[in-house]
Amino acid sequence: MPATALPSSGDEPGRTPGRAPGREPGRTPGTPGPAPGTAKTCDASGMAEIHRFFRAGFGEGRALVAGVAESDAAHADVVCDHLELLSVGLHAHHEGEDTMLWGTLETRAPSCAVHVARMKEQHAALLVHLNELDAALPAWRASGRSADAAGVLFALDGITAALAAHLPDEEANIVPVMEVTLTPKEVDALSEHGRKATPKGKTFEQLGAILAAQPDGGVEWQRAHLPGPVRLIWRLIGKPKYEANRAALTGHARR
Repeated sequence: MPATALPSSGDEPGRTPGRAPGREPGRTPGTPGPAPGTAKTCDASGMAEIHRFFRAGFGEGRALVAGVAESDAAHADVVCDHLELLSVGLHAHHEGEDTMLWGTLETRAPSCAVHVARMKEQHAALLVHLNELDAALPAWRASGRSADAAGVLFALDGITAALAAHLPDEEANIVPVMEVTLTPKEVDALSEHGRKATPKGKTFEQLGAILAAQPDGGVEWQRAHLPGPVRLIWRLIGKPKYEANRAALTGHARR
């Protein structure tokens, strides 16, 4: 599910005319955020929660690849499945923003347009790296050879560097505007768009990774997002499956 490529100009992805390559701003001087005391219309804290999942997941990607022994295609297959889960999730997350968020913010909060333009540019840059990862995974999955892993590592380095610039920028300059601009229904629709992209059979793996990425291990996230019966299912069925997958990812599964 590729995200929509939306570069803001004809320049190379990630670069704005007059800005040195690789430099990404925080809040742009002279462009206001929400006025002090503006009433919140929704809770967009879920953005930071899902961002933690992407930071943690892609952040450990290089170590997971390095942990695969030469020509161990079976282990490489497990790691590739995990990296595909992350890629599909980030594609969908950005696709939701591209199609459901940016236009709304530009219309309802015109002063945010400069930030939206930068988000589109950053999405286009990330799309390049995600497509590189998607293209590199099949060969390494089939062989497990370090020579084929080189393309995977190159793409992961590009993704992690781009996320390090993009996610804090979005949290600082977009989320506060969302919280005084969108309705709860609109925020829920963004979340649902991401959930629908979860590959079949990967729900528990993704849920476990989201929980593990939260500061408290996901205790508050479960209380906020999972009804009691679902928490029970997670504890009895989902968590053991997630832990087995983690063992397989790190090479500690029983053979």
